[in-house]
Amino acid sequence: MDFATLIGLVGAIMLIASAVILGVSPEVFLNPASLLIVVGGSLLVVLAKFSFSQFFDAFKVAARAFKFKLPETQASIDELVEVAQIARKQGVLGLEGRDVSSPFLAQGIQMLVDGQDANTIKQLLNKERLMTLDHNRSGAKVFNALADVAPAMGMIGTLIGLVQMLSNMEDPKSIGPAMAVALLTTLYGAMIATMIATPIADKLSLRMTEEARMQSLYIDALVAIQEGTNPRIIEQMLSSYLPPKERAKNGEAETASD
Repeated sequence: MDFATLIGLVGAIMLIASAVILGVSPEVFLNPASLLIVVGGSLLVVLAKFSFSQFFDAFKVAARAFKFKLPETQASIDELVEVAQIARKQGVLGLEGRDVSSPFLAQGIQMLVDGQDANTIKQLLNKERLMTLDHNRSGAKVFNALADVAPAMGMIGTLIGLVQMLSNMEDPKSIGPAMAVALLTTLYGAMIATMIATPIADKLSLRMTEEARMQSLYIDALVAIQEGTNPRIIEQMLSSYLPPKERAKNGEAETASD
């Protein structure tokens, strides 16, 4: 579970809810017509921008914003170095049936066992990586579109409310409540865009970048293993994927051990 996403979204919603509860009656902020215009209208407009499969898949992909975890980079490097050592000592057939931390890595190891050459492994795994990127990017696009559309639908709802209010100016008592209802649509649109759609879209983009980076690490290692590169060289090559601070720490540790 990604607690940063959970705490951020739930915390923001609770702060807004607290402000509503501490102010006037909470019922003032609930209006079915405004919800219908903003929520229903926004979803339908976003649906018009995408296919059915892209639209509904985006909500499945959204779960990755809350529950998704990749192995640590250093742990993955250690695992790949161990795989390289086994392949060097026992041959690639020694890797058959080995449990690994990633389905993507397992797919690459199976290619090694099947005797695929380095170029084929690189091409096939890069294609798989691009397909994963496209899948995640599509989900992020849907939520970015929702973030764009929701405030606009809120403004449309506000204009509808203002027209209805101005058409009934002979009753002064109805102006205040009508204005409040008109403004609610703008509030709903801003809340959906700022507190839900944009954070999820940004987190999916981050997930996409992290996963693509990890898959590139796997591809580089698997190609090097197929080419018979020394495990020590593979470890040094993969260390470029580490953050600068960890890379420096590893370099100091190697110097101390020498």
